[in-house]
Amino acid sequence: VAKNLVRDGANIIIAPNGSPYSRGKIEIRHKLVISRAKENKVPFIYLNLVGGQDDQVFDGGSFVVNSQGKLICLLPQFEEAIFMLNFEDGIINVDKAKSGSNYSKDENFEDYRAMCLALKDYVQKSGFSKVLIGLSGGIDSALVATIAVDALGPENVLCIRLPSVYTSEGSLEDAEDLVKALNCKIETVPIGKVNKEILQTLAPLFKGTESGLTEENIQARIRGLLLMAISNKSNSMLLTTGNKSEVAVGYSTIYGDMAGGYNPIKALYKTRVFLISKWRNSNYFSWMRGPKGEVIPKVIIDKPPTAELRPNQKDQDSLPPYAILDKILEGLIEEDLSISELVDRGHDIETVKMVESLIYNSEYKR
Repeated sequence: VAKNLVRDGANIIIAPNGSPYSRGKIEIRHKLVISRAKENKVPFIYLNLVGGQDDQVFDGGSFVVNSQGKLICLLPQFEEAIFMLNFEDGIINVDKAKSGSNYSKDENFEDYRAMCLALKDYVQKSGFSKVLIGLSGGIDSALVATIAVDALGPENVLCIRLPSVYTSEGSLEDAEDLVKALNCKIETVPIGKVNKEILQTLAPLFKGTESGLTEENIQARIRGLLLMAISNKSNSMLLTTGNKSEVAVGYSTIYGDMAGGYNPIKALYKTRVFLISKWRNSNYFSWMRGPKGEVIPKVIIDKPPTAELRPNQKDQDSLPPYAILDKILEGLIEEDLSISELVDRGHDIETVKMVESLIYNSEYKR
């Protein structure tokens, strides 16, 4: 296309794009445009959309390449910007004092900024200004609350604790410490009494069966019901908090913790949830509307993940360790690898088969 345009007399090429964010994509854009500019000896302006739209987020990062294939202007990522270029006799002149970018090669920065921008635009374009989060005391809901505060401001974030008989005092305290650090609001709505009533109502139908997953999921669904009621009454969008690892293998409850309007961390595997939580505690930028410093208590990051739907429950009772699970999931989902290819990488064949089966069997939930 570039070759034909230049042949027909073009002496500058402007390419408007709606290119959604993904890790490492900005380097790919630069490489491709530099190649086209060099081949055709023509300046190239790459313009990219900025902001969230539905489940996509566009990172901007527009740039200019001269006819020799040299990057001469980088505009900010994740921010709208206006910049003046002087184009004369086939040459683009740039005021270098005004040319600048917040472009970073830190994946954690890019991911976090993308999640904040995507959440802010999704919420506001849907007609909301406030959000609601069910806060468990675990790392996933802690990171979602932090993203929400940074994106929308602490005054627009309400966290709800919904303890059951299996919720530990530690989880309640951890949730409260997080909210204090973030300076947002918190309420507590116990679910034990409601859960007991529902189990008694279902007892005749469940007679002769063992208590198990069904009863555990009732707790998650009670929480979903109560959170949606508060969402409706307060005109706040309910945010879901399931990471990509859990949702991929079905370690989530449909009409329970999957209920809500938007999930800011839907693209993060569990191991990256830990990485980005640690990153946020050590990094602060002016666009963040939350406070500086350690906003996610270290105890939340360090404790073993648990759904707390039965006594002494841990995620790794049902799943491989996340360090292993995430590598298998990335291989199956991102790289489209076969079971044999993952086994060749050193993974146990039965574990890989189990993970693949979990992905397919939970597709209906997604």
